[in-house]
Amino acid sequence: MASFTTIFTILTIALLSFSCSSQFISPIQKDPLTKLFYTSLSIGTPQHNFNLVIDLGGPILWYDCNKTYNSSTYTPLSCDSKLCPNDAGCTSCEGPFKPGCTNNTCGANIINTLANSIFSGDTGNDVMFISHSKISGLFSGCTNLDAFSDNEPLKGLPKTSKGILGLARTQLSLPKQLSLSSHKLPQKFALCLPSSNKKGLGSLFFGGVPQKSSFSKFQLTTIPLIINPFSTAPIFTLGEASYEYFIDVKSIKVNGEVLNFKSSLLSIDNKGNGGTKISTMHSFTLLHSSIYKPLVRKFVKKASDRKIKKVASVAPFKACFDLSTIGRTNTGLDVPTIDLVLQGGVEWKIYGGNSMVLVNKKVACFGFVDGGKETRTSIVIGGHILEDNLLEFDLVSSKLGFSSSLLLHNARCSNIL
Repeated sequence: MASFTTIFTILTIALLSFSCSSQFISPIQKDPLTKLFYTSLSIGTPQHNFNLVIDLGGPILWYDCNKTYNSSTYTPLSCDSKLCPNDAGCTSCEGPFKPGCTNNTCGANIINTLANSIFSGDTGNDVMFISHSKISGLFSGCTNLDAFSDNEPLKGLPKTSKGILGLARTQLSLPKQLSLSSHKLPQKFALCLPSSNKKGLGSLFFGGVPQKSSFSKFQLTTIPLIINPFSTAPIFTLGEASYEYFIDVKSIKVNGEVLNFKSSLLSIDNKGNGGTKISTMHSFTLLHSSIYKPLVRKFVKKASDRKIKKVASVAPFKACFDLSTIGRTNTGLDVPTIDLVLQGGVEWKIYGGNSMVLVNKKVACFGFVDGGKETRTSIVIGGHILEDNLLEFDLVSSKLGFSSSLLLHNARCSNIL
C-alpha cells in the first residue's frame, strides 16, 4: 500500500496543476510526543532534507549546517548588504568555506522560544525545493549544532527536527521572500493543521488557499490582524513592533454566557502587555490566571449541568472528566462550547474536538493551561485549538481568514484532498 507521504505527493501535484502554480504546498505532520507541527523542505546542492518545526512567530527559516553539511550553491549574505538586518552582528570563521563557516557574513539570530535562549548563526541564500519546484536565492539562517552541548537550539523540538520554519511578518520570512521571487506569489500563506497523522497529513500553502481546489469550498470568516507596537521577540531593537500575529478578542463565552473577568487584559497596553496572539510553538492555549480561573469554573459548572463527571486533575490541566460520561458529536466530545468574541461581533466557536484533550482511555481534560499572573500576552492560542481549522494569513491587508472547525463539514485537514 502506498504511504501517506506518497499519496500526498501525488495529490499535491494534481492540486498544483489546478492552481496554475500560484501556490506552493508543503505537507504538515504532527509530532505525537511534543504535539508540535513540522514540515519537510529540501535545501542546497546536493539536496538535504530537513524536518522543520512550524513557528508562526519565527522571524526566519533556520536549519542545522553542521560539519557534515555542505552545499555548492550556498552564498553567504555580506554584512554590508542592505538585506542584512544587522541585529545579530557580523560573523567570521577560520575553517574551510562552507555554510555556517564564512567571513564577513550577516549574522542570524537562531531563535527557538522553547529553549529560552538566542543562538548565533549565519545568513545566506541557497536553493530550496518546495512542491517539487526549485527556487533559487532564498535566504535562511544556519548554525552548526555540533558547536552546542546537547543540541541546545533544538530544545523541546521533535527528535527528527533540525530547525524551524518561521512564518512571522518579517522581510526574511519565507512567505515574504516567495512574494518577491520570480514566482511572485501573493503575500499570503495558509495552514491546515492535522489532529494526528493517522488519516493523512495537513497542509502549508505558500501563496494562500488554492482557489481551484477542495479547500476553496470552505467559507472563511475574515478578521483584522492586530500589530502590537512593542516587540514580543526574545531579542529586539527598542521601538520595533512585534512581528507575531495578534487578534482582537473582545470577550469570551462559555455555552453562550459571557465570562466575567477584567476586560482590560484583552487589550494591549502602553508597554505591549496583554492582548491575544496565535502561536504554533505552544500545544495548548495559555491564559492569564485572571482569565483562566473563571473560565475553568464556568466550564466545570456547565459540564456538571450536563451530568459530566469531574475527576482528578492531570497536569498541566486542572479540569478533567470521566470520558464515559461525555457524549460525542461530529465536532468531537459533546462539551460546552467556548466562543472567542472578536472585533465586529464575529465569533470563533471552539468545539470539543479543539477544547478537550484525551489524556488516557478513561479521562479527557479541558485543554487550556494557566499561564500565570506575569504572562506578557494574556491569551496565547495554541496549536490544539487550530487543528482541523483552515487559516489564511494575508500579509498585505493584515487580515486572518478562518473556517472554524472543518469537522462541521465532515472534513479534516488530513483528508480534504
